[in-house]
Parts: sequence; C-alpha cells; structure tokens
Amino acid sequence: MRLYVGNLSHQMSETELKTLFSEAGHVASARIITDRQTGQPRGFAFVEMETKLEGQKAISMLNGRSVDGRPLAVNEARPQGRGSFGGRSRGYR
Repeated sequence: MRLYVGNLSHQMSETELKTLFSEAGHVASARIITDRQTGQPRGFAFVEMETKLEGQKAISMLNGRSVDGRPLAVNEARPQGRGSFGGRSRGYR
C-alpha cells in the first residue's frame, strides 16, 4: 500500500522515515521528494508498505503524530495518472 506523508521536517532522512514506519510493519520503500532545481526536501514523502493491512496500521499509528515538532499527515496516496496538470503526470513514484 502506497502512503503519502506530509508535513515532514526538512531534516528527516529516508532512513529515519523508514525506521519510523517500520513500527507499523514491513516498509518496501521510503522516498522523500526533493525540489528538482535545489535538491532540497519539499516536506513530503511516499512510503510503500508491504501490505494493505500494514498501510492502514501505519495511518492509524502515525497520522497526527508529532515528529520533530510537526504533526505528520499520513494517508493513502492517490493513484497516479493524468490529472489537472495539462495532461502530464507529476512523475512521483
């Protein structure tokens, strides 16, 4: 299950993110999204949990939890596809 994680501290690493989500189960991948031009974190990430059950557990455990003084926003990621961006995909995987 693919999760969107918002309101991340810009100091959080992908390793720390993966460790945090491993409290809920097996993390297949964790990717912090960065700005293409500056390389700086944009404050959100995508985490792939091994199963839907683990994804739901992660949402219930971590949504609203304060990490580095910021309440996380964790929910199921919307499916990729053509949206309102001129027919182009944003390219986040």
